[in-house]
Amino acid sequence: MGFSIALIVFSLLLMLLVLMHKGKGGGLSDMFGGGMQSSVGGSSVAERNLDRITVVLGVLWFACIVVLGILMKVNN
Repeated sequence: MGFSIALIVFSLLLMLLVLMHKGKGGGLSDMFGGGMQSSVGGSSVAERNLDRITVVLGVLWFACIVVLGILMKVNN
């Protein structure tokens, strides 16, 4: 039960983080200022941290799915 709730929370957070990323051609990320070009041309600290958080959350999401699959197989 706990892993099911964790999977729902991780899924919602992952969806939010992906939508916050800077888009290449516009889209939903423009709502958060993602459409503005920076004069430096590199990634800002906030963008790099957002990337890291998204990757960590994606790994946790995947691990939660694997654990749920193993639990379902053991319970049957």
